[in-house]
Amino acid sequence: MPVHRPGTIRPRGLAALVTTLLAALALTLPLTPAHAATTPARGTAHMGMGVLAHDGRSGTPTSSDATQTEGVDVAGYQGNVAWSTLWNSGVRWAYTKATEGTYYTNPYFAQQYNGSYNVGMIRGAYHFATPDTTSGATQANYFVDHGGGWSRDGKTLPGALDIEWDPYGAACYGKSQSGMVSWIRDFLNQYKARTGRDAVIYTATSWWTQCTGNYGGFAAYNPLWIARYSSTPGTLPASWGYYTMWQYTSSGPTVGDHDKFNGALDRVQALALG
Repeated sequence: MPVHRPGTIRPRGLAALVTTLLAALALTLPLTPAHAATTPARGTAHMGMGVLAHDGRSGTPTSSDATQTEGVDVAGYQGNVAWSTLWNSGVRWAYTKATEGTYYTNPYFAQQYNGSYNVGMIRGAYHFATPDTTSGATQANYFVDHGGGWSRDGKTLPGALDIEWDPYGAACYGKSQSGMVSWIRDFLNQYKARTGRDAVIYTATSWWTQCTGNYGGFAAYNPLWIARYSSTPGTLPASWGYYTMWQYTSSGPTVGDHDKFNGALDRVQALALG
């Protein structure tokens, strides 16, 4: 039997003591980035946030197509936007985030929405959907009541529903594929009832396939705004034979998020007029 001398600690006891001290020390140290919370604050979501996180690509369109018209989309995190700079670079249309869920309105909405209009752009507003918080109709009403309406002035595009990965939780917001389709339909129906226009659907093919089962029932009436950061828009969701808009990068000049409208400027004007 080993002798335990006074003032010494047995090996097992020493290991236990070291473990206890390290645990206590860890509680007093600040969290490292790896341990810090990665969930963003409610309201900070924006178009393409999920594309970068889940379906990111690199590359931009390989050539400048004269039949396409350059656009941008902006949100509150970008602050006051240099609209004259964008106009001078050839940007002719823009979408501004107006709302998210039923709990957020963009504090920079007036500068962004009116600023683009004032330099001559055709502009619209978009809503970041959170299907896990309230119904589609409720969010459509909130959107229309906070900047997402439409007027036949020739410079206002129909509102867009930004439906993509949940930045705050599970990709499909806890909904089944049929439940997601029902939520989207609820939003679209109420938006049309309020404005007379069919809303644009912004999404990515991989999310749409995962969370709606690649549902094709909206293609006949709702223009598609496809998100894909690459040299081509790639495969489109079911039943859409073409895209109306394509968000092709999040690292373009001035504001980052740049888009192509699938047509010349007169087609942008036609969508605005309905």
